[in-house]
Amino acid sequence: MSLFKRLIPIKQRLVDAVKHVRGPSFCFLHPVPASYVELHSQEQEVVIALGSNVGNRLNNFNQALQLMKKYGITITRHGCLYETAPAYVTDQPHFLNSAVRAVTKLGPHELLGVLKKIEKDMGRTYGIRYGPRPIDLDILFYGKFRINSDTLTVPHERIWERPFVMAPLMDVLGSDVENDTVACWHSLSTHSGGLFESWEKLGGENLIGKEEMKRVLPIGNHLWDWSRKTSVMGVINLTPDSFSDGGKFQSVDSIVSHVCSMISEGADIIDFGAQSTRPMASRISPQEELDRLMPVLEAVAKIPEMNGKLISVDTFYSEVALEAVKNGAQVVNDVSGGQLDPNMTKVVAGLEVAYVAMHMRGDPTTMQNSENLQYDNVCKQVASELYSQIKNAELSGVPAWRIIMDPGIGFSKNTWHNLDILMGLPTIRAEIARKSLAMSHAPMLIGPSRKRFLGEICARPAAVERDPATVASITAGILGGANIVRVHNVRDNLDAAKLCDAMLRQKRPSA
Repeated sequence: MSLFKRLIPIKQRLVDAVKHVRGPSFCFLHPVPASYVELHSQEQEVVIALGSNVGNRLNNFNQALQLMKKYGITITRHGCLYETAPAYVTDQPHFLNSAVRAVTKLGPHELLGVLKKIEKDMGRTYGIRYGPRPIDLDILFYGKFRINSDTLTVPHERIWERPFVMAPLMDVLGSDVENDTVACWHSLSTHSGGLFESWEKLGGENLIGKEEMKRVLPIGNHLWDWSRKTSVMGVINLTPDSFSDGGKFQSVDSIVSHVCSMISEGADIIDFGAQSTRPMASRISPQEELDRLMPVLEAVAKIPEMNGKLISVDTFYSEVALEAVKNGAQVVNDVSGGQLDPNMTKVVAGLEVAYVAMHMRGDPTTMQNSENLQYDNVCKQVASELYSQIKNAELSGVPAWRIIMDPGIGFSKNTWHNLDILMGLPTIRAEIARKSLAMSHAPMLIGPSRKRFLGEICARPAAVERDPATVASITAGILGGANIVRVHNVRDNLDAAKLCDAMLRQKRPSA
């Protein structure tokens, strides 16, 4: 069942809510003089669309977001990032598009002035209409007002015909039924069913993934379309006490050799961990973690085999993340989802790298305590708690388009919880979609490789004997919607991933 179909009951509740409250006491559905709005300077919720197709498009987005914050526009939600074919004037480069929800005390024309200033300061000139531009910032919605003036029309008059606007708009609004401003925005749609129906009429999710419109995540020096194939992340433990291969790779030369082997077997990402996160593992200091990690990163960065591959650092310390990124890491893989270091998400926001936020209760020394293993519905509760962690990261400045989510198999879960999660990845996505469509679209990473629950089920006490069970578990995960698999045995799991990808491609034409 598609994610959109899972949201149909939410859509109907939103439509009913709009019908119930629609009227002048709720929403200014008729034109309102701009002067009226300007005189009411209380904080208003707004939606702003972003587009860029000149220069470094991603840097343009980052700069625009920073300038918006500087000028009093506080961003609360980000849409996904889309690479789209140009519309209207087609002889120009592809665009990046997204949208943000924000709050501001700026009046609508003040806000327009600020956005135009940002465009000008970033080098935009107004030549060909719909032509190339380093940045384009449009006000889609402003509070509960419909505004018509000589210089500003809100809602933006061409929202309903533009998939590259509607897709990120749905991301930032989604099913936020409880927010009466959002309900108002839905009611302003040209269709009776609100924005859901407008988006569906354009083609909805069926438009995504084609050359004309792709969801992408900036990672390394390219834009990653994770829908194309499952990515394989190879695990390198630099710890003497890892549950699987602790102490095996203690010299830099042996580590480099193993990295080369994993790449030759097809790994897309190499994940280096210098702090053990097995149950009851003692925590080491950031400096000790760096002492283990930095010589390895320096050596690995020099080998030609890493060309086109990605380096991930598995850490919950912001100091380690900062130094690792300075030395070549493009992904920060945080098992705590920002809970063990209050500076982590702010540091990651400044680093502008991909961020893996994983679900875990407690820390490695407490995660398997009885109180951390209490769930009424593990998939729903993991989704809710993981969303809270991701939302905190977003409010710290990590855009939704840089986030990868991990339900944390083996972390504060028992054997049966892990099985429920492996079979329930679609439920986790659907639950997150109730709170944020953008977050629900994020790539999902799973890491069941060689974990204890596989040994318990298959009577394999030694971790290295659990590779066949790992293959089975990542197969279930990929068929349930996982996009990245974190494994010790790259070769066998890559074969499983290729087979799953082929089955999913075969299924799509009849979907």
